[in-house]
Amino acid sequence: MADQSPSKVMSWLQERLPVHDVLEHADSKTVPRTRHFAWYFFGGITLFFFLVQIVTGLFLLLYYKPTAESAFESVHFIESEVHFGWLIRNMHAWSANLMILSCFFHLFSNWFVTGYRKPRELTWISGVFLLFLAMGFGFSGYLLPWNKLSFFATKVGTEIAGVTPLIGDFLVEFLRGGEDVTGATLTRFFAIHVAILPGVALDLLALHLFLVQYLGMSKPIGERNVREMRFVPDFFYRELAVWAFCLLLLAFLSLFFPFDSVFIPLDLQEKASAFDATPVGIKPEWYFMFMFQALKYVPGSVFGLNGKVLAVLAFGAGAIILIAVPIWDVWSNREQRHWLPKLAGWFVLLFMIVFTILGYVAPGH
Repeated sequence: MADQSPSKVMSWLQERLPVHDVLEHADSKTVPRTRHFAWYFFGGITLFFFLVQIVTGLFLLLYYKPTAESAFESVHFIESEVHFGWLIRNMHAWSANLMILSCFFHLFSNWFVTGYRKPRELTWISGVFLLFLAMGFGFSGYLLPWNKLSFFATKVGTEIAGVTPLIGDFLVEFLRGGEDVTGATLTRFFAIHVAILPGVALDLLALHLFLVQYLGMSKPIGERNVREMRFVPDFFYRELAVWAFCLLLLAFLSLFFPFDSVFIPLDLQEKASAFDATPVGIKPEWYFMFMFQALKYVPGSVFGLNGKVLAVLAFGAGAIILIAVPIWDVWSNREQRHWLPKLAGWFVLLFMIVFTILGYVAPGH
């Protein structure tokens, strides 16, 4: 009877769920073993850090109070009074940044090996939107500690949104919950961070993972005699080993390099106050730095038009072009310009790297 119990459980599940179909798919699924093989892991790495975000975020929700009067104190309470609260918060902060970093690696690796080509256009588009959502998580979560840096960085960030033509004033009021950054802004960002964005992200992530499993991983153009690796158990075990390394890295950073002490000057770790003057040298998170720094070099007027408005429109157009890379690739192939999408990818990557570095090292900023 004991030997038959597992089969009975499987039979019971099969009557209600397509268990055998899933197992057969996993058994037949393969991964291309090419010279770009290492890049295939960054999708799983991004997923791992997202899962860490969920687990640590749920723990922080038990103690965090999203009000201007209590937010800063609740964060301090988590770090000083709750057992291992300081570790959980540091893991949450570090994993957020590592998630966005690995997401960028995943995006550009697929861009350069043309992983977006037919029939994986929707996989690419859903992945790009997931990157935007990840950056939205970072922006909305940045204000929640309610310290000076987060307060004034959010004020600067929402001011940039205000130069958007036609809807700029609406965007600022929508994001802030009023004309200025106040406790209403904190409450609104908290709702966006823990309810709206997670709901959208989980749905989009489910679609993205389904497309990856259904369509498989693309093989780089021009590679011959590509070997195949079984997804289960060969690639799956390798992925688990990578996840274990990421967990060790996350624990190491959280233990020995507390996030606030590394990225936030001591004088900006104090509680936010609207009556304080804007500190000199306020900067956004590193993944927004390239846009922030580029805006500094834009003149006030370009051909009689507001320079910052044109810059914001250019970034918006860049986001649309990024989403439409698969369509652009089809057009360039028809026009015998196969090199255009890859060249654009290298331009975007270098632009982001150069302006991010300038944001941290340029004098006077």
